[in-house]
Formats: sequence, structure tokens, C-alpha cells
Amino acid sequence: MHLSKEKLAAAIRRRLLPEKAKVFRLFGREKSVHHILGGGQAANLILWRDKKISAGILVGATAIWILFEFVGYDLLPLISHGLIISLLTLFLWSKALTFINKAQPSPGYFPSYRYRPLRGFNRGFNNLWGPEHQIVTCDQRSVTIWLDSHSGWAQPSPGYFPSYRYRPLRGFNRGFNNLWGPEHQIVTGDQRSVTIWLDSHSGSGFKSIKPFRNGYFSASIKLQPGYTAGVNTAFYLSNNQVHPGFHDEVDIEFLGTTPGKPYTLQTNVYVRGSGDRRIIGREMKFHLWFDPTAGFHNYAILWNPTEIIFFVDDLPIRRYPRRNAGTYPLRPMWLYGSIWDASSWATEDGKYKADYRYQPFVARFTRFTVHGCSAFAPPRCHPVPPSGYGAGLSRQQSAAMQWAQRNYMVYNYCSDPKRDHSLTPECWS
Repeated sequence: MHLSKEKLAAAIRRRLLPEKAKVFRLFGREKSVHHILGGGQAANLILWRDKKISAGILVGATAIWILFEFVGYDLLPLISHGLIISLLTLFLWSKALTFINKAQPSPGYFPSYRYRPLRGFNRGFNNLWGPEHQIVTCDQRSVTIWLDSHSGWAQPSPGYFPSYRYRPLRGFNRGFNNLWGPEHQIVTGDQRSVTIWLDSHSGSGFKSIKPFRNGYFSASIKLQPGYTAGVNTAFYLSNNQVHPGFHDEVDIEFLGTTPGKPYTLQTNVYVRGSGDRRIIGREMKFHLWFDPTAGFHNYAILWNPTEIIFFVDDLPIRRYPRRNAGTYPLRPMWLYGSIWDASSWATEDGKYKADYRYQPFVARFTRFTVHGCSAFAPPRCHPVPPSGYGAGLSRQQSAAMQWAQRNYMVYNYCSDPKRDHSLTPECWS
């Protein structure tokens, strides 16, 4: 006699189960009713196995019966009133959530999605300072900057930003004329920028249309990378053409360099001095805390009757106070920009000369600001102050200047033992 697999399995189960564990089902069924009904939540509901659901159904049915039997409700009004109560509850709950969770309301207009982001960080920005503390991702979409324990190298804020206080010239030709080398000078179509260059034939220069007796003078300048030894790019005040050999001058000069070495920014003040026609330089030199060839940076001279301040990106790097009339420039001066061959002294005291295999040597100027009293202005024209507090630098500006001199100044004429300091009384007075 051969048994099917199902009957054989049933026989084995009956034999293995203890007698008390055996279940006797009506009509000899092998499966329970719960299993026949699917064994899920629906089966529990039909067989009243879930006490909570069963109680809910009984309460709901009882409430409906009371409404129909004693209140006189019909089915349609009951459904309508139930929907109204549900909608009202949802509305009140949504309003309550605004206060409970302090949910942010919608402004209705989203400008951040209206305008297209920059396609690359370098298309819109340049490093200002601390390039070793800045990383741009390969896709140019993100930049990471950080501050570490090298606090001596972290650029402080001066707290006052004159380059944003005064409006730039609307056009180069409104403030300047070509001085020499016109074929080595190009002004952009919008008159906002000028490019000058030096080659084996000539350099170039420009000069302000009118002289000034004080003022704030600035320009954003970008220098050429690579081999630039012997090249002098200058932005300065002078009256040399009116007083040759016995002139006053206030300089910002960029002294060219060799690859791998930084540019030197030289500040200088010439004064007619004691009247013996000797020109006495008052040089202070700096290596900048950024790469001046990577982008435009703002350089400025503030000159008034009591002090001269040199600025780099609004940070004061040098203050030259007036000690007496003999050591301070008081005669009107013009504003100049130029590029020329200074091989005899510019780079490491003339060790490296201009090499015209690397020509042309290019300098770009833009965002000129000329704000002050011209030589022809009435006496009521007031000098430009160096800070927001009037005369003198603020404490914050002074701290920023000390930071620049402590970390980036590489030469100070007052500290040079080879100099005759009897000719520079400001060093010891």
C-alpha cells in the first residue's frame, strides 16, 4: 500500500506529537479556519481575535445606532457632518503646528533658484590672502578656507575700508593723460582699465591731469608672473617735473623678481630736505602675504598735511608722520603710474637685470580712485582722514599695521646701520 506524501507527513506528525498536543478539528479538517481565511489582519477581524479593533467596531456601531435610533440622523447627514468635522480638525491642526513646531513660512519667491550659479569659483573670485589656507575643488564649485594656530600669519581686519568709501573714476581719460610710451599703453573700451608694458624699445607711463595738495589715491593692480627682474612697476605721487632734482615724491613700487622668489613692494618718501639738493630716500620694503600676480589687489596712498599712510587692500602697512616741514612733502604733486627698466638697483641691488627674452613685461591697472583737494581747490576743501575717527589710525588699524610690519617687512631704512640717520630725524625723534 503506497501513501501519498501529504498523508505520510500527517501520519508522522500524529506520531511525533504528544497526545495532549493533538488538535481535533470538526469534519476532520487539517487546516484551521483562521488559516483558511488568509491568516492575516482580515482573518483576525472576522474572527474577533484583535480586541482593540473589535471594541472599536462595537463602539462605532453602537454610536451609529444611537444616532439613528434616538437622535433621528439619516446616513447622508451623518457622512456630511463627519467630513466637515474631519476637514475642520485638519485645518486647526495645521495652524497649531505653526506655533508648536515654529514652522518656517513660505516666502512665495525663491531668488536662489531664479539665477544661475557661477560655473567656477575662479571665474568670479581671486585669493585675497592666505593662499595656503584655501582649497578649491577640481570642479571649481566649492572652496574651503580655514584658520589654524599660526595666528601670527592670520591677516587681521583693519576695521576701516577707504577703497569702498570713495567712488572710483568713471573713466581713465577723465583723470589721466599718457606721459610717455603711448604705443605701450592700452585703455579698455569702458575706460576703466589701462595696460602698460615694457619691452626692449620702451616702457610707458601716465600722469594725472591736475596736481593735488592732499588726498586718497588708489588703484587695483595686477603684476606679471615669471621672470621680471629689473622691472619697476610704480604708482606714486611726485612733482619732479616742476622741481627737477629737488622734488617731493611718495612711492609704491613693485620690484621685479626671479622665478620662485616673491615680488618686493617698496614704499618710499622723498623730501627736498635741508635744501642741499640731495635726495634722501626713506624706503620700507615688504614681501606681500599673497601672490600679486594671481589677481588684482588694491594699493593706496593717503597724503594729508599731517601724515602719509600706505595701504594694501585697505590694510595700512606704513605710516609716515610729519615731524617738521623739512622732512615732509607739502608742495602739490601729481599722481603717476609707470613701468620701466630699473636693472641697476631694483632686484637684489642690481644683481639680476631685465632679460628681454621674457618681454613684454605687463602691468594692469583698474579701479582708480582719486579723492582729495586739487592744488586749485579753495581753502574750505578738507583733507581726507586716514580712519573713521579723523586724524591718525584707529587702534584696530594700528594693530593691523604692526602685524604687516612684524611678519612681512623685509627692510626698514631706520634700522639700516649703513645709513646716516642724522639726515632722517624721524627715525630717532
